[in-house]
Amino acid sequence: MVSRVIPVETFDLVIFGGTGDLARRKILPGLFRRFLSGQMPDGSRIIGAARSDLDRAGYQQMIRDAVAEFGGAEKNDTKGLEAFIEALDYVAIDAKGEGGWAQLAGLVRQDVVQAFYFSVAPSLFGDLAERLHTHKIANAESRIVVEKPFGRDLDTARALNETLASHFDERQIYRIDHYLGKETVQNLMAVRFGNMLFEPLWNNHYVDHIQITVAETVGVGGRGAYYDKSGAMRDMVQNHLMQLLCLIAMEPPSQFGADEVRDEKLKVIRALQPVEPHHIVRGQYDAGPDGPSYREDAENPRSFTESFIAMKCEIANWRWAGVPFYMRTGKRMKARSSEITVVFKDLGHSIFEGDEARHRNILSIRLQPNEGIDLQVTIKEPGPGGMRLIDVPLDMTFADALGPDAEEVPDAYERLIMDVIRGNQTLFMRGDEVEAAWSWTDPLINGWEARNDVPKLYDAGSAGPEDALAMIHRDGRRWREIKA
Repeated sequence: MVSRVIPVETFDLVIFGGTGDLARRKILPGLFRRFLSGQMPDGSRIIGAARSDLDRAGYQQMIRDAVAEFGGAEKNDTKGLEAFIEALDYVAIDAKGEGGWAQLAGLVRQDVVQAFYFSVAPSLFGDLAERLHTHKIANAESRIVVEKPFGRDLDTARALNETLASHFDERQIYRIDHYLGKETVQNLMAVRFGNMLFEPLWNNHYVDHIQITVAETVGVGGRGAYYDKSGAMRDMVQNHLMQLLCLIAMEPPSQFGADEVRDEKLKVIRALQPVEPHHIVRGQYDAGPDGPSYREDAENPRSFTESFIAMKCEIANWRWAGVPFYMRTGKRMKARSSEITVVFKDLGHSIFEGDEARHRNILSIRLQPNEGIDLQVTIKEPGPGGMRLIDVPLDMTFADALGPDAEEVPDAYERLIMDVIRGNQTLFMRGDEVEAAWSWTDPLINGWEARNDVPKLYDAGSAGPEDALAMIHRDGRRWREIKA
Protein backbone atom coordinates (compact mmCIF):
# COMPACT_ATOMS: atom_id res chain seq x y z
CA MET A 1 0.00 0.00 0.00
CA VAL A 2 1.47 3.37 -1.01
CA SER A 3 0.43 6.58 0.74
CA ARG A 4 -0.69 9.21 -1.75
CA VAL A 5 0.75 12.71 -1.30
CA ILE A 6 -1.42 15.51 -2.64
CA PRO A 7 0.47 18.83 -2.86
CA VAL A 8 -1.14 21.98 -1.51
CA GLU A 9 -1.05 25.47 -2.97
CA THR A 10 1.95 27.73 -2.46
CA PHE A 11 1.70 29.37 0.94
CA ASP A 12 3.21 31.72 3.50
CA LEU A 13 2.89 30.32 7.02
CA VAL A 14 3.70 32.70 9.88
CA ILE A 15 4.27 30.96 13.22
CA PHE A 16 3.84 33.37 16.11
CA GLY A 17 5.76 31.76 18.96
CA GLY A 18 8.11 30.34 16.33
CA THR A 19 10.90 29.80 18.88
CA GLY A 20 8.65 28.04 21.40
CA ASP A 21 8.56 24.42 22.48
CA LEU A 22 5.63 23.41 20.26
CA ALA A 23 7.20 24.96 17.17
CA ARG A 24 10.55 23.24 17.76
CA ARG A 25 9.18 19.85 18.83
CA LYS A 26 6.23 19.40 16.51
CA ILE A 27 5.44 22.10 13.97
CA LEU A 28 8.79 22.63 12.23
CA PRO A 29 9.95 18.97 12.24
CA GLY A 30 6.50 18.04 10.90
CA LEU A 31 6.70 20.62 8.13
CA PHE A 32 10.15 19.29 7.23
CA ARG A 33 8.59 15.84 6.71
CA ARG A 34 5.90 17.38 4.50
CA PHE A 35 8.64 19.15 2.55
CA LEU A 36 10.52 15.89 1.98
CA SER A 37 7.31 14.13 0.89
CA GLY A 38 6.79 16.68 -1.86
CA GLN A 39 3.63 18.11 -0.33
CA MET A 40 5.09 21.57 0.32
CA PRO A 41 5.42 23.23 -3.08
CA ASP A 42 8.38 25.27 -4.27
CA GLY A 43 8.07 28.91 -3.33
CA SER A 44 6.27 28.26 -0.03
CA ARG A 45 7.74 29.98 3.00
CA ILE A 46 7.64 29.59 6.76
CA ILE A 47 8.22 32.73 8.83
CA GLY A 48 8.97 32.44 12.52
CA ALA A 49 7.87 35.38 14.65
CA ALA A 50 8.69 35.75 18.34
CA ARG A 51 10.24 38.04 20.94
CA SER A 52 13.71 36.50 20.66
CA ASP A 53 16.31 38.79 19.14
CA LEU A 54 17.37 36.54 16.28
CA ASP A 55 18.18 37.12 12.65
CA ARG A 56 17.28 34.78 9.77
CA ALA A 57 20.51 32.79 10.05
CA GLY A 58 20.11 32.40 13.81
CA TYR A 59 16.57 31.10 13.41
CA GLN A 60 17.59 28.70 10.68
CA GLN A 61 20.27 27.25 12.96
CA MET A 62 17.70 26.89 15.77
CA ILE A 63 15.49 24.83 13.47
CA ARG A 64 18.44 22.70 12.30
CA ASP A 65 19.07 21.88 15.94
CA ALA A 66 15.35 21.23 16.55
CA VAL A 67 15.15 18.76 13.66
CA ALA A 68 18.31 17.03 14.89
CA GLU A 69 16.77 16.67 18.36
CA PHE A 70 13.12 15.96 17.60
CA GLY A 71 13.07 14.67 14.01
CA GLY A 72 12.88 11.02 13.03
CA ALA A 73 14.91 9.16 10.45
CA GLU A 74 14.44 12.03 8.00
CA LYS A 75 16.79 14.22 10.05
CA ASN A 76 19.69 12.40 8.40
CA ASP A 77 18.74 13.83 5.01
CA THR A 78 21.14 16.77 5.23
CA LYS A 79 20.61 17.85 1.62
CA GLY A 80 16.84 17.91 2.10
CA LEU A 81 17.19 19.75 5.40
CA GLU A 82 19.29 22.51 3.85
CA ALA A 83 16.73 22.93 1.06
CA PHE A 84 13.97 23.17 3.69
CA ILE A 85 15.97 25.65 5.79
CA GLU A 86 16.15 27.99 2.81
CA ALA A 87 12.34 28.35 3.02
CA LEU A 88 12.59 29.74 6.57
CA ASP A 89 12.66 33.38 7.60
CA TYR A 90 12.33 35.16 10.93
CA VAL A 91 11.02 38.41 12.38
CA ALA A 92 11.57 39.59 15.96
CA ILE A 93 8.11 40.91 16.85
CA ASP A 94 6.36 42.71 19.70
CA ALA A 95 2.86 41.26 19.98
CA LYS A 96 1.59 44.21 22.04
CA GLY A 97 3.64 46.94 20.36
CA GLU A 98 4.74 48.01 16.90
CA GLY A 99 8.17 46.41 16.73
CA GLY A 100 8.67 44.09 13.76
CA TRP A 101 5.26 44.50 12.15
CA ALA A 102 6.44 46.60 9.21
CA GLN A 103 9.12 44.01 8.50
CA LEU A 104 6.56 41.20 8.64
CA ALA A 105 4.25 43.11 6.30
CA GLY A 106 7.11 43.28 3.79
CA LEU A 107 7.61 39.50 3.93
CA VAL A 108 4.05 38.13 3.73
CA ARG A 109 2.73 37.93 0.18
CA GLN A 110 -0.84 38.69 -0.83
CA ASP A 111 -0.96 36.40 -3.88
CA VAL A 112 -0.47 33.07 -2.05
CA VAL A 113 -2.34 31.23 0.70
CA GLN A 114 -1.75 33.01 4.01
CA ALA A 115 -1.85 31.16 7.33
CA PHE A 116 -1.00 32.53 10.75
CA TYR A 117 -0.35 30.04 13.55
CA PHE A 118 -0.95 31.55 17.02
CA SER A 119 1.33 29.28 19.06
CA VAL A 120 1.20 31.74 21.96
CA ALA A 121 -0.84 32.39 25.10
CA PRO A 122 -4.54 33.10 24.38
CA SER A 123 -4.12 36.52 26.02
CA LEU A 124 -2.14 37.56 22.92
CA PHE A 125 -4.67 36.38 20.33
CA GLY A 126 -6.51 39.70 20.20
CA ASP A 127 -3.33 41.76 19.92
CA LEU A 128 -2.00 39.62 17.08
CA ALA A 129 -5.32 39.61 15.21
CA GLU A 130 -5.66 43.39 15.53
CA ARG A 131 -2.14 44.13 14.28
CA LEU A 132 -2.45 41.73 11.35
CA HIS A 133 -5.28 43.93 10.10
CA THR A 134 -3.89 47.29 11.19
CA HIS A 135 -0.74 46.64 9.18
CA LYS A 136 -2.79 45.22 6.27
CA ILE A 137 -0.99 41.86 6.44
CA ALA A 138 -4.06 39.61 6.65
CA ASN A 139 -6.77 39.61 4.00
CA ALA A 140 -10.25 38.14 3.59
CA GLU A 141 -8.86 34.70 2.69
CA SER A 142 -6.23 34.47 5.45
CA ARG A 143 -6.45 31.60 7.95
CA ILE A 144 -5.50 31.68 11.61
CA VAL A 145 -4.70 28.63 13.73
CA VAL A 146 -5.26 28.84 17.49
CA GLU A 147 -4.11 26.35 20.11
CA LYS A 148 -5.96 25.28 23.23
CA PRO A 149 -6.86 26.24 25.88
CA PHE A 150 -9.92 27.83 24.30
CA GLY A 151 -10.77 29.62 27.54
CA ARG A 152 -10.99 28.14 31.02
CA ASP A 153 -14.77 28.36 31.30
CA LEU A 154 -17.79 29.41 29.25
CA ASP A 155 -17.36 33.15 29.87
CA THR A 156 -13.70 33.24 28.84
CA ALA A 157 -14.39 31.02 25.82
CA ARG A 158 -17.12 33.38 24.67
CA ALA A 159 -14.83 36.38 25.15
CA LEU A 160 -12.07 34.65 23.17
CA ASN A 161 -14.48 33.77 20.35
CA GLU A 162 -15.75 37.36 20.26
CA THR A 163 -12.18 38.68 20.10
CA LEU A 164 -11.33 36.45 17.15
CA ALA A 165 -14.67 37.13 15.45
CA SER A 166 -14.05 40.88 15.56
CA HIS A 167 -11.15 40.39 13.14
CA PHE A 168 -11.78 37.11 11.29
CA ASP A 169 -14.81 35.22 9.97
CA GLU A 170 -15.52 31.80 11.48
CA ARG A 171 -14.52 30.19 8.17
CA GLN A 172 -11.02 31.66 8.70
CA ILE A 173 -10.53 30.36 12.26
CA TYR A 174 -8.96 26.93 12.83
CA ARG A 175 -9.10 25.79 16.48
CA ILE A 176 -6.63 22.95 16.54
CA ASP A 177 -6.96 19.79 18.64
CA HIS A 178 -4.14 17.44 17.65
CA TYR A 179 -6.18 14.39 18.70
CA LEU A 180 -8.43 14.93 15.69
CA GLY A 181 -5.41 14.70 13.39
CA LYS A 182 -4.42 11.22 14.54
CA GLU A 183 -4.70 8.58 11.83
CA THR A 184 -6.66 6.22 14.07
CA VAL A 185 -9.19 8.88 15.03
CA GLN A 186 -9.96 9.47 11.37
CA ASN A 187 -10.10 5.74 10.83
CA LEU A 188 -12.82 5.69 13.44
CA MET A 189 -14.99 7.68 11.04
CA ALA A 190 -14.05 5.35 8.19
CA VAL A 191 -14.96 2.29 10.27
CA ARG A 192 -18.29 3.79 11.29
CA PHE A 193 -19.44 5.33 8.06
CA GLY A 194 -17.61 3.27 5.44
CA ASN A 195 -18.66 -0.22 6.52
CA MET A 196 -22.16 -1.68 6.40
CA LEU A 197 -21.04 -4.14 9.08
CA PHE A 198 -21.00 -1.66 11.98
CA GLU A 199 -23.59 1.06 11.43
CA PRO A 200 -26.66 -1.19 12.04
CA LEU A 201 -25.09 -2.27 15.37
CA TRP A 202 -24.03 1.22 16.48
CA ASN A 203 -26.89 1.89 18.92
CA ASN A 204 -28.43 0.97 22.26
CA HIS A 205 -29.92 -2.26 20.90
CA TYR A 206 -26.49 -3.84 20.50
CA VAL A 207 -23.95 -1.75 22.45
CA ASP A 208 -23.66 -2.38 26.19
CA HIS A 209 -21.28 0.46 27.00
CA ILE A 210 -18.34 2.47 25.66
CA GLN A 211 -15.04 3.29 27.36
CA ILE A 212 -12.65 6.10 26.49
CA THR A 213 -9.25 6.02 28.21
CA VAL A 214 -6.31 8.40 27.85
CA ALA A 215 -3.57 7.38 30.29
CA GLU A 216 -0.15 8.99 30.60
CA THR A 217 2.92 7.79 32.47
CA VAL A 218 4.38 11.29 32.91
CA GLY A 219 3.47 13.68 35.70
CA VAL A 220 2.83 17.38 35.35
CA GLY A 221 6.57 18.07 35.75
CA GLY A 222 7.53 21.54 34.57
CA ARG A 223 3.90 22.35 33.75
CA GLY A 224 2.90 22.22 37.43
CA ALA A 225 2.05 25.92 37.82
CA TYR A 226 -0.14 25.90 34.68
CA TYR A 227 -1.70 22.51 35.32
CA ASP A 228 -2.68 23.36 38.91
CA LYS A 229 -4.98 26.07 37.54
CA SER A 230 -6.42 23.69 34.98
CA GLY A 231 -6.61 20.05 36.04
CA ALA A 232 -7.54 16.97 34.07
CA MET A 233 -11.08 18.18 33.39
CA ARG A 234 -10.05 21.41 31.68
CA ASP A 235 -6.81 20.08 30.19
CA MET A 236 -8.13 16.82 28.73
CA VAL A 237 -11.85 16.08 29.14
CA GLN A 238 -13.33 19.34 27.89
CA ASN A 239 -11.45 19.07 24.60
CA HIS A 240 -9.63 15.82 23.72
CA LEU A 241 -11.98 13.29 25.33
CA MET A 242 -15.03 15.32 24.35
CA GLN A 243 -13.96 15.17 20.71
CA LEU A 244 -13.46 11.41 20.87
CA LEU A 245 -16.89 11.02 22.47
CA CYS A 246 -18.48 13.07 19.70
CA LEU A 247 -16.90 11.02 16.91
CA ILE A 248 -18.06 7.78 18.54
CA ALA A 249 -21.59 8.96 19.24
CA MET A 250 -22.55 11.35 16.44
CA GLU A 251 -25.11 10.62 13.76
CA PRO A 252 -23.90 10.06 10.19
CA PRO A 253 -23.46 13.47 8.53
CA SER A 254 -25.09 14.01 5.15
CA GLN A 255 -21.62 14.33 3.64
CA PHE A 256 -18.00 14.48 4.79
CA GLY A 257 -17.87 18.26 4.95
CA ALA A 258 -16.67 20.61 7.68
CA ASP A 259 -20.01 22.03 8.80
CA GLU A 260 -21.91 18.76 8.31
CA VAL A 261 -19.50 16.88 10.59
CA ARG A 262 -19.36 19.64 13.17
CA ASP A 263 -23.14 20.03 13.21
CA GLU A 264 -23.48 16.39 14.25
CA LYS A 265 -20.76 16.69 16.90
CA LEU A 266 -22.53 19.71 18.35
CA LYS A 267 -25.77 17.73 18.68
CA VAL A 268 -23.95 15.12 20.79
CA ILE A 269 -22.55 17.73 23.19
CA ARG A 270 -25.96 19.33 23.60
CA ALA A 271 -27.50 15.93 24.32
CA LEU A 272 -25.06 15.12 27.13
CA GLN A 273 -26.83 14.73 30.46
CA PRO A 274 -25.55 16.42 33.64
CA VAL A 275 -23.27 14.03 35.54
CA GLU A 276 -24.25 13.09 39.08
CA PRO A 277 -21.56 13.66 41.75
CA HIS A 278 -21.35 9.93 42.54
CA HIS A 279 -20.53 9.29 38.87
CA ILE A 280 -17.37 11.43 39.03
CA VAL A 281 -14.07 10.34 40.61
CA ARG A 282 -11.16 12.75 40.88
CA GLY A 283 -7.66 11.75 41.91
CA GLN A 284 -4.12 12.98 42.52
CA TYR A 285 -1.01 10.85 42.10
CA ASP A 286 1.02 10.23 45.22
CA ALA A 287 4.79 10.15 45.50
CA GLY A 288 6.45 6.95 44.31
CA PRO A 289 9.86 5.44 43.60
CA ASP A 290 9.99 7.19 40.22
CA GLY A 291 9.02 10.69 41.25
CA PRO A 292 7.36 13.19 43.56
CA SER A 293 3.67 13.57 44.31
CA TYR A 294 1.35 15.81 42.31
CA ARG A 295 1.35 18.43 45.07
CA GLU A 296 5.15 18.48 45.05
CA ASP A 297 5.21 18.82 41.26
CA ALA A 298 2.62 21.61 41.44
CA GLU A 299 4.45 23.25 44.39
CA ASN A 300 1.10 23.56 46.14
CA PRO A 301 0.82 21.41 49.30
CA ARG A 302 -2.92 22.15 49.63
CA SER A 303 -3.89 21.65 45.99
CA PHE A 304 -7.36 20.21 45.27
CA THR A 305 -6.67 20.00 41.52
CA GLU A 306 -7.19 16.60 39.89
CA SER A 307 -4.49 14.82 37.90
CA PHE A 308 -6.99 11.99 37.24
CA ILE A 309 -10.68 11.99 36.48
CA ALA A 310 -13.17 9.23 35.67
CA MET A 311 -16.85 9.71 34.98
CA LYS A 312 -19.95 8.02 33.71
CA CYS A 313 -21.77 10.01 31.04
CA GLU A 314 -25.09 9.50 29.29
CA ILE A 315 -26.46 10.89 26.04
CA ALA A 316 -30.15 11.71 25.87
CA ASN A 317 -31.11 10.71 22.36
CA TRP A 318 -32.75 7.76 20.62
CA ARG A 319 -29.53 6.12 19.51
CA TRP A 320 -27.76 6.08 22.89
CA ALA A 321 -30.45 6.18 25.59
CA GLY A 322 -29.40 3.80 28.38
CA VAL A 323 -25.83 3.28 27.11
CA PRO A 324 -23.19 4.57 29.56
CA PHE A 325 -20.03 6.21 28.29
CA TYR A 326 -17.18 5.78 30.77
CA MET A 327 -14.33 8.25 30.36
CA ARG A 328 -11.06 8.42 32.30
CA THR A 329 -7.75 10.18 31.96
CA GLY A 330 -4.82 10.62 34.28
CA LYS A 331 -1.15 11.37 34.82
CA ARG A 332 1.52 9.01 36.23
CA MET A 333 -0.46 5.89 35.39
CA LYS A 334 0.81 2.36 34.73
CA ALA A 335 1.19 2.74 30.95
CA ARG A 336 0.83 5.27 28.18
CA SER A 337 -2.34 4.31 26.39
CA SER A 338 -5.18 6.00 24.53
CA GLU A 339 -8.03 3.71 23.58
CA ILE A 340 -11.70 3.76 22.66
CA THR A 341 -13.57 0.53 23.38
CA VAL A 342 -17.05 -0.38 22.19
CA VAL A 343 -18.37 -3.31 24.25
CA PHE A 344 -21.30 -5.06 22.61
CA LYS A 345 -24.11 -6.75 24.52
CA ASP A 346 -24.33 -10.41 25.46
CA LEU A 347 -26.06 -12.79 23.09
CA GLY A 348 -29.82 -12.68 23.41
CA HIS A 349 -29.74 -16.46 23.70
CA SER A 350 -26.70 -18.73 23.83
CA ILE A 351 -26.77 -22.38 22.80
CA PHE A 352 -23.67 -22.96 24.94
CA GLU A 353 -23.81 -23.77 28.64
CA GLY A 354 -22.02 -22.36 31.67
CA ASP A 355 -18.93 -20.23 31.20
CA GLU A 356 -18.90 -20.92 27.46
CA ALA A 357 -21.93 -18.64 27.11
CA ARG A 358 -20.18 -15.60 28.61
CA HIS A 359 -18.41 -14.00 25.67
CA ARG A 360 -18.75 -10.55 24.15
CA ASN A 361 -17.63 -8.85 20.99
CA ILE A 362 -15.40 -5.86 21.69
CA LEU A 363 -14.22 -3.28 19.17
CA SER A 364 -11.03 -1.54 20.32
CA ILE A 365 -9.54 1.53 18.63
CA ARG A 366 -5.97 2.17 19.83
CA LEU A 367 -4.91 5.79 19.37
CA GLN A 368 -1.46 5.47 20.91
CA PRO A 369 0.91 3.76 21.08
CA ASN A 370 0.83 0.88 18.59
CA GLU A 371 -2.00 2.48 16.63
CA GLY A 372 -4.61 0.15 15.24
CA ILE A 373 -8.05 -1.39 15.47
CA ASP A 374 -9.07 -4.85 16.62
CA LEU A 375 -12.36 -6.67 16.94
CA GLN A 376 -12.65 -9.39 19.56
CA VAL A 377 -14.64 -12.34 18.29
CA THR A 378 -15.44 -15.72 19.81
CA ILE A 379 -14.18 -18.95 18.24
CA LYS A 380 -13.80 -22.57 19.26
CA GLU A 381 -10.52 -23.40 20.93
CA PRO A 382 -8.69 -25.90 18.67
CA GLY A 383 -8.44 -29.48 19.85
CA PRO A 384 -10.65 -32.34 21.00
CA GLY A 385 -12.63 -32.52 24.20
CA GLY A 386 -15.86 -30.65 23.63
CA MET A 387 -16.88 -27.12 22.74
CA ARG A 388 -14.45 -24.71 24.45
CA LEU A 389 -14.79 -21.11 23.36
CA ILE A 390 -12.06 -18.46 23.40
CA ASP A 391 -11.92 -14.79 22.42
CA VAL A 392 -9.40 -13.77 19.76
CA PRO A 393 -8.78 -10.40 18.08
CA LEU A 394 -9.12 -9.63 14.40
CA ASP A 395 -6.17 -7.26 14.52
CA MET A 396 -5.29 -4.37 12.23
CA THR A 397 -2.17 -2.89 13.76
CA PHE A 398 -1.06 -0.14 11.39
CA ALA A 399 2.60 -1.13 11.52
CA ASP A 400 1.68 -4.67 10.46
CA ALA A 401 -1.05 -3.82 7.96
CA LEU A 402 0.80 -1.02 6.17
CA GLY A 403 4.36 -2.30 6.53
CA PRO A 404 7.02 0.31 5.73
CA ASP A 405 4.30 2.75 4.65
CA ALA A 406 3.19 3.05 8.29
CA GLU A 407 6.28 5.15 8.93
CA GLU A 408 5.20 7.54 6.17
CA VAL A 409 1.82 8.31 7.75
CA PRO A 410 1.87 12.01 8.72
CA ASP A 411 1.56 12.81 12.40
CA ALA A 412 -1.34 14.87 13.69
CA TYR A 413 0.22 18.32 13.37
CA GLU A 414 1.48 17.63 9.85
CA ARG A 415 -1.97 16.59 8.67
CA LEU A 416 -3.79 19.44 10.37
CA ILE A 417 -1.46 22.17 9.12
CA MET A 418 -1.85 20.88 5.57
CA ASP A 419 -5.64 20.97 6.07
CA VAL A 420 -5.32 24.63 7.07
CA ILE A 421 -3.50 25.39 3.83
CA ARG A 422 -6.21 23.52 1.90
CA GLY A 423 -8.94 25.46 3.71
CA ASN A 424 -10.52 22.27 5.11
CA GLN A 425 -12.02 22.84 8.59
CA THR A 426 -13.48 19.34 9.08
CA LEU A 427 -11.00 18.34 11.78
CA PHE A 428 -11.12 21.67 13.62
CA MET A 429 -13.52 22.86 16.29
CA ARG A 430 -16.13 25.51 15.62
CA GLY A 431 -16.85 28.31 18.06
CA ASP A 432 -20.32 27.11 19.05
CA GLU A 433 -18.90 23.61 19.63
CA VAL A 434 -16.32 24.97 22.09
CA GLU A 435 -18.96 26.97 23.95
CA ALA A 436 -21.33 24.00 24.15
CA ALA A 437 -18.54 21.87 25.67
CA TRP A 438 -17.92 24.49 28.35
CA SER A 439 -21.66 24.77 29.03
CA TRP A 440 -21.63 21.08 29.98
CA THR A 441 -18.27 21.18 31.80
CA ASP A 442 -18.73 24.30 33.95
CA PRO A 443 -21.52 22.95 36.23
CA LEU A 444 -19.43 19.84 37.00
CA ILE A 445 -16.42 21.93 38.03
CA ASN A 446 -18.56 24.40 39.96
CA GLY A 447 -20.22 21.48 41.74
CA TRP A 448 -17.08 19.90 43.16
CA GLU A 449 -15.64 23.30 44.04
CA ALA A 450 -18.82 24.15 45.99
CA ARG A 451 -18.63 20.80 47.80
CA ASN A 452 -14.89 21.28 48.53
CA ASP A 453 -14.27 17.80 47.15
CA VAL A 454 -10.76 16.52 47.78
CA PRO A 455 -9.22 14.31 45.05
CA LYS A 456 -8.47 10.72 46.06
CA LEU A 457 -4.80 9.76 46.22
CA TYR A 458 -3.59 7.02 43.90
CA ASP A 459 -0.26 5.29 43.56
CA ALA A 460 1.96 6.46 40.74
CA GLY A 461 2.17 3.66 38.19
CA SER A 462 -1.34 2.39 38.99
CA ALA A 463 -4.65 2.48 37.11
CA GLY A 464 -5.95 5.35 39.23
CA PRO A 465 -7.94 5.60 42.48
CA GLU A 466 -9.82 2.58 43.80
CA ASP A 467 -12.99 4.70 43.75
CA ALA A 468 -12.84 4.72 39.94
CA LEU A 469 -12.86 0.93 39.93
CA ALA A 470 -15.76 0.90 42.37
CA MET A 471 -17.75 3.35 40.24
CA ILE A 472 -17.84 1.05 37.22
CA HIS A 473 -18.10 -2.12 39.35
CA ARG A 474 -21.39 -0.84 40.78
CA ASP A 475 -22.79 -1.17 37.27
CA GLY A 476 -21.53 -4.75 36.96
CA ARG A 477 -18.77 -3.73 34.54
CA ARG A 478 -15.01 -3.27 34.73
CA TRP A 479 -12.45 -1.02 33.13
CA ARG A 480 -10.28 -2.35 30.36
CA GLU A 481 -6.73 -3.04 31.47
CA ILE A 482 -4.36 -0.14 30.81
CA LYS A 483 -1.40 -1.48 28.88
CA ALA A 484 1.07 -0.19 26.37
